[in-house]
Amino acid sequence: MSNAPARYPLSRLRRTARRWVDGLTRIGVQAQFYGHTIRSLGDLFVHYRVELLRLIAQMSMGTGALAIIGGTVVIVGFLTMSVGALVAIQGYNQYATIGVEALTGFASAYFNVRLVAPVIAGIGLSATIGAGATAQLGAMRINEEIDALEVMGVRSIAYLVSSRVVAGVVVVIPLYCVAVLTAFGAARFGTTFVYGQSTGVYDHYFSTFLNSTDLVWSFVQATAMAVVIMLIHTYYGYNAAGGPAGVGEAVGRAVRASLISAVFVVLFLSLAIYGQSGNFHLAG
Repeated sequence: MSNAPARYPLSRLRRTARRWVDGLTRIGVQAQFYGHTIRSLGDLFVHYRVELLRLIAQMSMGTGALAIIGGTVVIVGFLTMSVGALVAIQGYNQYATIGVEALTGFASAYFNVRLVAPVIAGIGLSATIGAGATAQLGAMRINEEIDALEVMGVRSIAYLVSSRVVAGVVVVIPLYCVAVLTAFGAARFGTTFVYGQSTGVYDHYFSTFLNSTDLVWSFVQATAMAVVIMLIHTYYGYNAAGGPAGVGEAVGRAVRASLISAVFVVLFLSLAIYGQSGNFHLAG
């Protein structure tokens, strides 16, 4: 009886250490999978170019997949339109309190490019194309189709995973164009049509503060997010287990992990690109 209190803290410490070790092991396994996926890009472009083109066509304009990319465009467009309208509402009202509501165009050019459009595009990509890739690979895993490919001598990582990562990055470029244009249009419409600001005033401050370099870096952020999101989703789909319920659980975990990762990608890239000063000069 006297040794029971001493053994209890020790067993709890062991369980805590085991959880930490298991967590670090999972991180190492994921990192190994991501490295294998990136190394397999060479095999993809050499041996599986037709499959890559098929996936790009399927995600963009292929038969039966037009609803997928169409749904992605609609979701991203609606989200960026809503957030762009919020930029107009909050920007106009806040600037109006100090008599500089003409700077609402500056808010649209500054916040939409650097923050709103990249984050919303990442959310849309994760919830649609990324989740679809996880479900596809998970269904193939539980139906033993991936094992069948391995038996036939097909490099499953290159054929299934690397191809979807590249296809997702290719598809995100026009998707991000839609996101940026929709955010700009919603902010302009809300400011000029709803609040009645002169279009000339809005366009002047918008064009003055819209930096083409920021747009380029914004596309870089969107591309980096697409790579991270597709890597995460393909990992969870490729390693799904537990039948149909396991596939659903894998999709949920992939969406959760990819959304958190997308926010961190935007955060760290913004710090690396713009620094502490923000590379911003109020002029004009």
